Amino acid sequence: MGWKDAYQYMHGIAEKHGLATDKSAQREDKDLPMGGRIGGLLKMQTSPFVRAMSNGSLIEMPTEANTLICAVSRLDLNLSGELYRFYVATGDDAKKEKFLQVFRDAKGDVTELMYCTHLTRIIPESAEDQDAYMGLSGSGLGDKSYSLWREQLASIGFAETDLALIFGDNESIEYVRDAGDPQSDFVVPFTGTEIRIDDAGGAHGLKQKIYFMPYVREFNGGREYLLITTEIVESQDGDSSKRGIHVDFMIGIPLEQERILMQ
Repeated sequence: MGWKDAYQYMHGIAEKHGLATDKSAQREDKDLPMGGRIGGLLKMQTSPFVRAMSNGSLIEMPTEANTLICAVSRLDLNLSGELYRFYVATGDDAKKEKFLQVFRDAKGDVTELMYCTHLTRIIPESAEDQDAYMGLSGSGLGDKSYSLWREQLASIGFAETDLALIFGDNESIEYVRDAGDPQSDFVVPFTGTEIRIDDAGGAHGLKQKIYFMPYVREFNGGREYLLITTEIVESQDGDSSKRGIHVDFMIGIPLEQERILMQ
């Protein structure tokens, strides 16, 4: 059964049509990059994180408590290749969202790996704000650059010692868009659908429409990404009444494949 079709089995749809099967014998998380699977372990060398954090990165250090892959998703976007996320925390509960993002090109080769941790989430309440975070009016998400401000991070709990390391004497840090013509003031965001499954049988998970744009900054030879994603939840565990819109800000650092072990 195809990845997208897994959601046809949510909340008794299979039973309704007389198609009930033993879910323990049917896995929907097969044939994923690097052998990843729900219930598997994701282990990463800590040296890239130590180096990034010592240079003022906003990334969170992975811990032994965050090694179990609890969900996987596939993002169908308007780009060539396949984008997957292996979640060690989905953010649906009190735990902050964390995932390894994996890009597999059209040849089936893994070409990009990035570990991402949650920075903050906002709810765009006005129609104008929603349009901006979807880039629908030719500005907003998709602009040439995006700045984070010292007072913004202070307001979400960053300590003064951390702020001093991140900002130095500056009041903001700037990320530049990592897509499209760098000279263009605006590039239409990537759009598509993320389908996440939270168990191997595909009985639980969510489906959401997304507007996505990566931004990046460089420091001391390293790169740090700011991934801004507007997510419009269409259904969760098959329940289409659980709809909503929010914007997630994730910090990511690229990793080399040999620094990652999935088992």
